[in-house]
Amino acid sequence: MKFTELNIIEPILKALEKQNYSEPTAIQKKAIPILLEGNDIMATAQTGTGKTAAFAIPILQLLEKGDSRPSSIKTLVLTPTRELAIQIKESFDDYGQFLTSKNAVIFGGVNQKSQVDQIKKGVDVLIATPGRLLDLMNQGYIDLKHIQYFVLDEADRMLDMGFIHDIKKIIKVLPHKRQSLFFSATMPKTIVELSNQILNSPTRISVSPVSSTAETIQQQLYYTNKSTKKDLLYHILKDSSLDQVLLFDRTKHGADRIVRDLKKKNITAAAIHGDKAQNQRQKALIQFKEKKIRVLVATDIAARGIDIDKLQYVINYDIPNVAETYVHRIGRSGRAGESGLAISFCEPEENEYVKEIEKLIKQKIPVVNKNPFPQTDKPMTTAQKKEFEKEKQRRKQEFFANRKKKQNRR
Repeated sequence: MKFTELNIIEPILKALEKQNYSEPTAIQKKAIPILLEGNDIMATAQTGTGKTAAFAIPILQLLEKGDSRPSSIKTLVLTPTRELAIQIKESFDDYGQFLTSKNAVIFGGVNQKSQVDQIKKGVDVLIATPGRLLDLMNQGYIDLKHIQYFVLDEADRMLDMGFIHDIKKIIKVLPHKRQSLFFSATMPKTIVELSNQILNSPTRISVSPVSSTAETIQQQLYYTNKSTKKDLLYHILKDSSLDQVLLFDRTKHGADRIVRDLKKKNITAAAIHGDKAQNQRQKALIQFKEKKIRVLVATDIAARGIDIDKLQYVINYDIPNVAETYVHRIGRSGRAGESGLAISFCEPEENEYVKEIEKLIKQKIPVVNKNPFPQTDKPMTTAQKKEFEKEKQRRKQEFFANRKKKQNRR
């Protein structure tokens, strides 16, 4: 099937052709006709399936044919992270470059003035993170009474990040008569309950089994030790073909430490996580996309919005303790049918996490036996675990104390 078979208007087809899009993905084939007919949808869609185009294209087309009142926000796209919000805005700009609709993005962590100025000029499509949206609504800068299309993207991550109360506040002020689109990579009970509050007789779409991994991604597992993960990483990065690597670490401090260690080995790297200022995060992301840095080290929340064309290599420096997170991580590679390689390091304390992941994805992750740093450490004893937790708590207290000092200095 081609995009030309989906009843899409000529200006959008022209924009898609300019982006070298010819054949729609599975979710685009299913969602676009349904949305153009004015129906609500509830979609289970993994990262990398093309869901942004699945909702942006029909919304832009409906806006072009519909209400032309200036200075009224007609579409609201709610998304969990700054990075994802920016990328969705770029997609609306790309697909709507030959249309009249105006798009804007708002998120926290930066001065609000430029965002407010843009809203005052008139916006048709507003992409927002919940906190900044509520803030500007409370200040009287944003009115949602004319919303015709509402998109809740990455719903499961929204809940993981504690946005449920913000989302409910926003939903309360939306017009009852609207078209709503609900996207989530997973559909636990809490997500289904939330969707029932938002949607009206939705059409359900699922483009792949929940929490499955893309077939185009080759997976590898190295059993190693906590003390040798750093050496294993250097060993793997000796392969120069791994020219653009997205590396995941569970903690912000861990991400910063990995970057420092890599730089000592003359490997260009940068970290992206919640403690970084927005301009720092954007700079690191742009440098990574342009291949000016080889390794981008990210925490899970910061990385949810990272969408890099043809990214092949993902490394899990640690094994996530939530199995679904593994699927989201490795889904950064092998997008839109491209090939990918996901490499995971597993220390003894993470062995159980691997079992949970394999149970979820219904397959064994191939183990690399040719490993210069094999797993030799024994799991911690009860006494060692207590000492470990005690040290972790001490570091946590130290972190918050240091942060408070920095805030006081400001």
